Amino acid sequence: MKRDGLYLRGKIWWMSFRVDGRLEQESTKCKNRREAEKCRALRISEVMRGVFVKETNATLEQLGERFMQHAKLHKRSWLRDEQLLGDLKRFFGNPRLRDITTSRIEDFQKARSAEVSNATTNRATALLKRMYFLAEQWGLHSGNPVRFVRQLREDSFNPVTLSEEQEQRFLATAPEYIRDLVTLDLNTGLRKSDLFGLKWADVDMERRELRIVVKKNRKLHELPLNEAAFGVLEKQKRTGDFVFINPLTGRPIKDVRFALASAAKRAGLPKLNWHMCRHTIATRLLDITDAITVKEVLGHQSLNTTIKYTHPGRKKKQVAMELLRGGRVAANDNVAASVDNVMTMVPLEAVG
Repeated sequence: MKRDGLYLRGKIWWMSFRVDGRLEQESTKCKNRREAEKCRALRISEVMRGVFVKETNATLEQLGERFMQHAKLHKRSWLRDEQLLGDLKRFFGNPRLRDITTSRIEDFQKARSAEVSNATTNRATALLKRMYFLAEQWGLHSGNPVRFVRQLREDSFNPVTLSEEQEQRFLATAPEYIRDLVTLDLNTGLRKSDLFGLKWADVDMERRELRIVVKKNRKLHELPLNEAAFGVLEKQKRTGDFVFINPLTGRPIKDVRFALASAAKRAGLPKLNWHMCRHTIATRLLDITDAITVKEVLGHQSLNTTIKYTHPGRKKKQVAMELLRGGRVAANDNVAASVDNVMTMVPLEAVG
């Protein structure tokens, strides 16, 4: 073995270094000696800083199982993590953690962004980065290949709201149970999980309000019901704990995406989803009330989140610009009047 801790095995340079007096040997995966020297220097730096983790044969499947145990204890959104982890497994399979490279992760971004939005792709990439970070803490792996991966650009040029005319076209073509679900959502802004999980215990028909524990943040959310929302609930038959029941199975309705897509297609709409309903009610409410009230209706914890949900239309922006112009004219008139008043109080000899 060379004194400098580098030696060849075939065409690949290997390195040796000590950790707490124990000799460690590891492949640099480099054919170039200079690159191998850099790799060894990095390992020695990790040892000195106390962050070195010995390379293991841990796989993505093993890390995923441990991560989900961690997520269920510490995260409210673990179900979303479980979905994203499934997307990662479908692409990568079950390789060893050290075999997932930066280049391979970029291949995932390219493939996944062809199927879903850049934002969804970025969430999956961010999850993988978090998993590698925890893998270092748990002694399963050293290094994080996602650290060098740039997130995809998230553009939002297209408004994601329904106009009143689009709403009427959709409701005219949709089955009755879809009409009820969409009408309630457009008048309450409930998240999909809270809409399908709505129970009669959450509804106070006398006071005309909902009192639900939001699944996303586990906080109590109180919301008054307007006439349209109350009408939907009033017509539902009480055949169980849940408000919306599939009459064929007698079980709660969990997903209607195909029926929703079919109704949207018949109405000539490109798409419709429950998140669009939340964006729509946020935008409509902002036309008639303040942002703080919109925040409380949607159950957001941050006003910044509420702002992302609002999409003022062309008409509202045009009115705002006309009001701005009117305000300037009024301000100029006030200034001119003030100048006239001052001039009348100034002696003529002072002016001359």
